Amino acid sequence: MDTITLAGPLEAKLRAVREAGFTQIMLNATDIVGHPGGEAAAVAAVRSSGLRVTGFQVLRDFEGLSGTLHAYKVDVAKAMLGMCHALGSNVLLACSTSSPHSSADVSLMKKDLQKLAMLAVPLNIRVAYEALSWGRHVNEFPQSWEIVAEADRSNLGLCLDSFHILANRTDFELLQEVDPRKIFLVQLSDFLWQEVRSAEERIETARHSRVFPGEGVHSDKVAAMVRELDEMGYRGDYSFEVFNDDYRQLPLPMVAERARRSVKWITGLVSRRSLPARRRPA
Repeated sequence: MDTITLAGPLEAKLRAVREAGFTQIMLNATDIVGHPGGEAAAVAAVRSSGLRVTGFQVLRDFEGLSGTLHAYKVDVAKAMLGMCHALGSNVLLACSTSSPHSSADVSLMKKDLQKLAMLAVPLNIRVAYEALSWGRHVNEFPQSWEIVAEADRSNLGLCLDSFHILANRTDFELLQEVDPRKIFLVQLSDFLWQEVRSAEERIETARHSRVFPGEGVHSDKVAAMVRELDEMGYRGDYSFEVFNDDYRQLPLPMVAERARRSVKWITGLVSRRSLPARRRPA
């Protein structure tokens, strides 16, 4: 479960997620820095909840910058890595840049991601690089995989998000080119219309109108993606990346229960004993 789907204070979110039967939580920086008791109180609430932190998000617009902009982003990255470590998470999510100030030079992007991975090493954190469907230079997972593979750092891998793959109509068969050991996180969601025709529409849908798998019109494709990953040998975590304005106006237990039903839908449809979500939903 991901806190971005839920409204209310952090403690209430954690309680609703736990009571719905989840054992893991995906956290956002706003959960920590926005806590009225401060960062230490937020960390204490998470650690006392008994929920394992699947990952921490999200570092934006990091790669491809230079000069003062690059130095600024390095400082931001260090702060986010520190929070990630304090929460006991070993995965930091970094999404592909959409900054107009970024360079399209692949070698520079690779170098920046290598630096980020190096900063994460002392904290035992893995960096999961995600291709946003509206990314300026990297907007599909085959591109992000190429950079990650060339960067060749043991703690640098991929985050795969079903929304971005579906929105761009990226061929699932291309997943076969990815080393499953380098997939650090898979985020699942669906949406309610057949296609999105522009970057602006993708952003609007992604940030406001996603739904849980099994509730949208791409359910078969989401299931096919999970099957494909399972057959490839992926045994890592899944989380629900569901930004939805309506869900944030509903009672927490109701939303968490919808998420729980989605877990049951996925595991029942895929019907693979090895599927991590069956053993320990995130």
